[in-house]
Amino acid sequence: MRLLIFTFLVLTIAKLSARPNIVFFLVDDLGYMDIGAYNPKTFYKTPNVDQLAATGVKFINGYAANPVCSPTRYSIMTGKYPSRIGATNFFSGTRSGKFKPAPLTSNMPLSEFTLAEALKDAGYRTAFLGKWHLGPTPNFWPENQGFDINIGGHNRGSPPGGYFSPYKNPRLKNLKEGEYLTDRLADEALKIIDTFHSKKDPFLIYLSFYNVHTPLQAPKEMVQKYQEKAKRISGEEFGPEEQVWPGAKPRKVRILQKHATYAAMVEKMDQAVGKVLNKLTELGIEKETIICFTADNGGLSTSEGSPTSNLPLRGGKGWVYEGGIREPFIIKYPSLIGSGTSHVPVISTDFYPTILELSEVEKRPEQHLDGISLVPVLKDPKAKLKREALYWHYPHYSNQGGFPGGAMREGKMKLVERYEDGRTHLFDLDNDPGEENDLAEMNPKSVISMRTKLHEWYEQVNAKFLQPKGNNNNPWKP
Repeated sequence: MRLLIFTFLVLTIAKLSARPNIVFFLVDDLGYMDIGAYNPKTFYKTPNVDQLAATGVKFINGYAANPVCSPTRYSIMTGKYPSRIGATNFFSGTRSGKFKPAPLTSNMPLSEFTLAEALKDAGYRTAFLGKWHLGPTPNFWPENQGFDINIGGHNRGSPPGGYFSPYKNPRLKNLKEGEYLTDRLADEALKIIDTFHSKKDPFLIYLSFYNVHTPLQAPKEMVQKYQEKAKRISGEEFGPEEQVWPGAKPRKVRILQKHATYAAMVEKMDQAVGKVLNKLTELGIEKETIICFTADNGGLSTSEGSPTSNLPLRGGKGWVYEGGIREPFIIKYPSLIGSGTSHVPVISTDFYPTILELSEVEKRPEQHLDGISLVPVLKDPKAKLKREALYWHYPHYSNQGGFPGGAMREGKMKLVERYEDGRTHLFDLDNDPGEENDLAEMNPKSVISMRTKLHEWYEQVNAKFLQPKGNNNNPWKP
């Protein structure tokens, strides 16, 4: 009997130790066209992320679940569309426009069984580093949502003291004055990897960069390098953009990448990714490590300095156009999957079930009910997924200029619906990724079919919509 128990324990320990490590890179406000792997003509230098894309599976049609940060972060952690709990804007953005925004939940409920909790239950050591922005008070921060270690994660969406120490961050001690935040988070990640690896347990490192969110700050010498590069680039930097706000000044959108400070911030992020990847190689565990890389929303192109261009994609952060939701989306796991490029549409809710399956951890379909495991596509990038459509719901007014609206993608077609008046637009993304040619009037049957499905989805997730502003000012509702 003792022999049987001993044998069982040995096998259990062996199975745990055989499980892959996981490193998840999440970049704040990074645009689809900012990465060399997605845009060979990008102004920015991203050799480490480019190499990751070349040696893993790169998804051409990867999406965030929302055009702003907190909802997408919720979707990764839970495998759910944020509309299910009304977490449909950054916490807590309640800007009014022509109408009042939909009611907003401003935290990730503790009742959610997060990806970190699922892995921790399976014997993983877990660490969070960087931006959290998923709850206003410490009881909602990473250490209470499945992470053993929390370095830098709190309620704020941008670094309260800026990118140079002292940071004024309640979960990050100040060390060397003038230290750059992105470097510090990478260095802390390396220490944690060393510690976790020495204990022989599988681990999750969730490195959630504050880069490239405002304030736009980077080391002087790197900024100067890009300033010199920018001098060699000519052409108009800004063009006209759709104006959503009545009576406001004309809004501009950046159409040329040449912002030196933003470029330096992108490269510092890339260097940090390289540090972590090199550490995995140094320890000889890179083949046994799942690596994920993505962003929480599209590039900031229409507000707050408009530091990047998403062209040919339309719009940016805060817009349900492609520029606001299409993201770099990369997964690498050399022990099980090869490299390749997939054109299958995928979304941030998919990370949760995918990571569980790759890790041989029990799936939790009642939790990640809006995600689909991407393992079949990872093993064969030409494979298809059994999913009808992707959906978005943003019933808010964005300071970036975007309109309250919803969207769905079915195959190559994308339907956009405006919540102020119910207008719809239809785009063929294969032939028109910039969403310039509205096909709605030419394809009324397609509009009706897709709109019916979108409205059914609204009901499934209990979506909330714009609220009246005044007695005689009622917004459209489905």
